[in-house]
Amino acid sequence: MLEGRDWHKVEGASLAEIEQFKAALPIALPESYFSLLSHTNGGEGPLLVQPFWFCLYPVEEVIDIQQAGTFQEFFPNFLVIGGNGSGEAIAFDLRRDAPYPLVAFDMINTNLDGSVVQIAGSFDAALELIGINEGPK
Repeated sequence: MLEGRDWHKVEGASLAEIEQFKAALPIALPESYFSLLSHTNGGEGPLLVQPFWFCLYPVEEVIDIQQAGTFQEFFPNFLVIGGNGSGEAIAFDLRRDAPYPLVAFDMINTNLDGSVVQIAGSFDAALELIGINEGPK
């Protein structure tokens, strides 16, 4: 997974960490997301579309964000799994049905209509954009 791509990989999450994470989540997320975490539990690299950089949060950080309710007041129904390192969060949009689009939003702009930008219609589609600097030539 992500082989041959521009991605700063870290050690993957263990099966036990993934299972504990799944149990702590409010909904079932795509298996491809958990597969990525088992490959790299965090890490960062380019993203082919806006916001153009993806910092994947490790399992522990996503759990902490969920338990603390960090984004719930102003950004309800988003499950934040990363950011771009520059003020934008990357999240599953739980306002939609599964497979839940992956979106980015400005953490300061609480106007969701102007802040939320779809990265991909599903996490599987988003995987095709991670670790890539530019499109086909």
